[in-house]
Amino acid sequence: MSAVRTPPALSQVMTGCVVLVTADRRSGELASALARRGATVRHAPALTIVPHEHDEELLVATKELVASPPDVVVITTGIGLRGWIEAADAAGHADDLLGVLGGARIIARGPKARGAIQAAGLTADWVAESETSAEILELLLDEGVAGLRIAVQHHGAGADGLDTELAAAGADVASLVVYRWGPTPDPAALAESVRDAAAGEIDAVVFTSAPGAHAWLAAADAEGVTDGIVARCASGCLVAAAVGPVTAIPLRDKGIESIVPDRGRLGALVRRLVHHYEVAQSTAIVTSSGHLQVRRTVALLDGHVLPLSPSGLEVLRLLVEARGEVVTRTDVLAVLPGDSTDPHAAEVAIGRLRDVGGRGLIQTVVKRGYRLALA
Repeated sequence: MSAVRTPPALSQVMTGCVVLVTADRRSGELASALARRGATVRHAPALTIVPHEHDEELLVATKELVASPPDVVVITTGIGLRGWIEAADAAGHADDLLGVLGGARIIARGPKARGAIQAAGLTADWVAESETSAEILELLLDEGVAGLRIAVQHHGAGADGLDTELAAAGADVASLVVYRWGPTPDPAALAESVRDAAAGEIDAVVFTSAPGAHAWLAAADAEGVTDGIVARCASGCLVAAAVGPVTAIPLRDKGIESIVPDRGRLGALVRRLVHHYEVAQSTAIVTSSGHLQVRRTVALLDGHVLPLSPSGLEVLRLLVEARGEVVTRTDVLAVLPGDSTDPHAAEVAIGRLRDVGGRGLIQTVVKRGYRLALA
């Protein structure tokens, strides 16, 4: 009888990090993936999605498309195509819609759109591997679109200029918005999230759509905390993570550089964020007791959380920032609560750190103070 192999535990590299998820759709999946890596996850959706089943405009546009079939259909999102077919099915028009799509040249904006096309029993004739509407626009304009009827399925934020540019080039464009963005379901939570991000209570913010990023930044403007958020991002204290380059555009417009995965998938986004913290771990200060990192709320020694009080954490942060240089007793007293001038209080604080991190973590420099014992 073979032994049952226990799968290796995931690295808890994000322990002590508070991550804000701004998405509405699939937020639970994203939160679970981050929590498995040790993160504390908060949720404040910047927008909500209006269900496509109740969007009468979509059904009217679908009937018009069936009556006047397109030459080209552009599918921009996988979830959009699935929702479109579901909405048509609920109204009894799914077969008609699939017939129209099957008779047109289908262009997909990326692998996710192509996957949804294949799942519907259709075939994508061309795929924009960059997952951008700009690549699709370049292709169609180079080929010439004058006189063509082109249907563009896009999400609630619009078609990234496709409709306007194609119409200007002489195409007859039919726009189909499969799901629309609505206001945040919890305005108080959204407002609190931007204030906390500016105040240093959040370590990373995750964005899964450009409209969501824009709405979150608009909430920051409304609360008057945008400058604080931009400053924290610039310093590296706050990490912005975007699922793809399009999602990153509203952030970049505000002067915020975000980390973006190579592929626009939630799993890839989580891996990219985890990698960011793995790199931070690898560049941690190396002491004789191991790799030491001091984060906003916790300290980790070789990946293990040290059981420190808030005051102990501040003393350790002081020593780490000194990078092996001597820290005086007066310096230690300055970060402890209260206004004690008793050197014994500094000695007690250092002693507690040694009890937690090992006797070799901190060295006493006679008549001068203390320093980390660097490797």
